[in-house]
Amino acid sequence: MFPLLIPGNITAADDKQKAAAVKDEDGKYFDAEGNPTFKFQNDGTVDWYTFSGYRRYHSDCHVCHGPDGVGSSYAPALATTMKNMDYPTFLSIVAEGRKNVGGGKENVMPAFGDNKNVYCYLDDIYVYLRARAVGAAPRGRPPKKADKPEAAKAYETSCMDG
Repeated sequence: MFPLLIPGNITAADDKQKAAAVKDEDGKYFDAEGNPTFKFQNDGTVDWYTFSGYRRYHSDCHVCHGPDGVGSSYAPALATTMKNMDYPTFLSIVAEGRKNVGGGKENVMPAFGDNKNVYCYLDDIYVYLRARAVGAAPRGRPPKKADKPEAAKAYETSCMDG
């Protein structure tokens, strides 16, 4: 998946510096531009949302995009393409889906806007893939995770029950 190349939609490659957490709202981290991001502690503990993103990604996305976002013969390596995809583009593609035709091959990303198991965890999936894309998160299940914040519990209940 590559963002459409239209003026205003071209983003510079993401990196650890751009993804650095500068703001914390009850365990949810944001970069300097206000985009969701990850936070890893020195002892290897990941924030709750990154851990949740790992779980949600491997629940619904890895079937096409491969384990840990490394891609497959069917869908691109998100651990690579996310370096050049901004947050709004990611949300749009996951919610609305996308169709790519090229090289005699057609790939279809289905829309997940009605799937609460994906939609309610879009930020989580985004921060996990962002961490993979900038090289902050290695492959595999994070060994340690922060506790689930109250805000995450409340949002999950609201989204899943709504």
